[in-house]
Amino acid sequence: MYHTLQQKISDQGMSPDKAKEQIDNFINGFPFLPIEEAASIGNGIKDFSDEELQKYIQHYSEKAPNQKIIKFIPASGAASRMFKDLFSFLEGDGDISKNSFVQKFIDNIEKFAFYKDLDHSLEQYGGIKKAIDQKNYQLIISHLLEDKGLGYGNLPKGLLKFHHYEDHDRTPTYEHFIEGVLYGQGMNNTVRLHFTVSPEHEDRFHEEIIEIQPKLEKEFGVKFDVSFSQQKKATDTIAVNPDNTPFEEEDGSILFRPAGHGALLENLNEIDGDLIFIKNIDNVVPDRLKDTTKEYKMALGGLLLDIQEKIFNGLDALGKKIDQDSVDYAQQIITELLQGKLPEGYNEMNLEEQGKYLQSKLNRPLRICGMVKNTGEPGGGPFWVKESDGSVALQIAETAQIDLDNPSQKEILQSSTHFNPVDLLCATKDYKGRKFDLLKYRDLKTGFITGKSKNGKELKAMELPGLWNGAMADWNTLFVEVPLITFNPVKTVNDLLRDEHQ
Repeated sequence: MYHTLQQKISDQGMSPDKAKEQIDNFINGFPFLPIEEAASIGNGIKDFSDEELQKYIQHYSEKAPNQKIIKFIPASGAASRMFKDLFSFLEGDGDISKNSFVQKFIDNIEKFAFYKDLDHSLEQYGGIKKAIDQKNYQLIISHLLEDKGLGYGNLPKGLLKFHHYEDHDRTPTYEHFIEGVLYGQGMNNTVRLHFTVSPEHEDRFHEEIIEIQPKLEKEFGVKFDVSFSQQKKATDTIAVNPDNTPFEEEDGSILFRPAGHGALLENLNEIDGDLIFIKNIDNVVPDRLKDTTKEYKMALGGLLLDIQEKIFNGLDALGKKIDQDSVDYAQQIITELLQGKLPEGYNEMNLEEQGKYLQSKLNRPLRICGMVKNTGEPGGGPFWVKESDGSVALQIAETAQIDLDNPSQKEILQSSTHFNPVDLLCATKDYKGRKFDLLKYRDLKTGFITGKSKNGKELKAMELPGLWNGAMADWNTLFVEVPLITFNPVKTVNDLLRDEHQ
């Protein structure tokens, strides 16, 4: 039987050894992340003074025209979760009085950017208002979600109409083009956008871009360079039954599942850019609110370029000669600029050992992560984490990575003042201009195991180390507080009714 399973796994494109390694992870679980304390303002999180904000914006403005700048936008997520409550309502008895979410959706339906399209889709029934008069709410919702109407339930978020303007409506994809113009113009007056998409949606993204790109190039006098990639099948992970045996489909094949956003590290690793902004597809706002986002993105860029220059100078000096001056300078970069904490045994090392150690610490990918004040959103936050070499470094940790049964660890989590909004700026080349292999800087022990079900049967699924936590665990990291207004995700369709999206 096991030989048959091995054969099936091989036939489906995964080596039996890799499958065994993943099954061992299900059996043994992943270790918790040893957080030492929550990062806070002045202790791991920098906040810009007004003067610093303007200084770094200016620095970025001067340097950006010579940089290959890329906006990397994870956009493969389906919108179906946005409409979870509406799907449930469709399956029920149509009584809106039992469902406050649907009541709010219907009461405010004219405020959605897709209202006109939906009304047109219901033309043969007399339009939305007639359907509301007849209390036929399921008809309205079915035409929003199903392919007989707008088909929004089967589309990715990036292709839904989010924002209404006087003479047009915009999808998040459109808004990311506008953001690119505001802060992403780099070398050769070009805005470079890279979207990670699902294979079944790539054609629709192309259609959207063909429609908006020429118009925006003409309007803003810039060039757009747009590229796509898909989450690689090779990063899928095996699913198992509750007893950790491979989960078999009804046709006898083994179930493999996409391994979460951590799988996108492979896509990021193929990007050749000097500065790479990472921001989720749904975190966009209308033009009237974009100024703050623009300012802080540029300031983060200026800060990163400033720190990168100092790191490169330090590595260059150590590469030429390890002496007291070069070691002191590199040590200052780690402890002051990057706010890192050296291991206890560092002072016992001789000068040569210190120099080599500092080289290994500095010659890594670099990222700056915007952090917003914690408002109770679920998800990761900034922490000081104990490294295997005894040093303490900044990392983003998800709640699932923290041992909540340990009172002291739980207390550290609860003391956290900031939240990760996925607002990253990355530099992935070394001081000699060579691309880092990003796969070498992840912590494979930071995966996740979650409970799922398929066709009514329970299963366990595994996600790879998350893109901005475990997948970047060994990067040099700096956290900067950014205003809450720069974080406006759309998790449910009714989030589009918030002032920030109107």
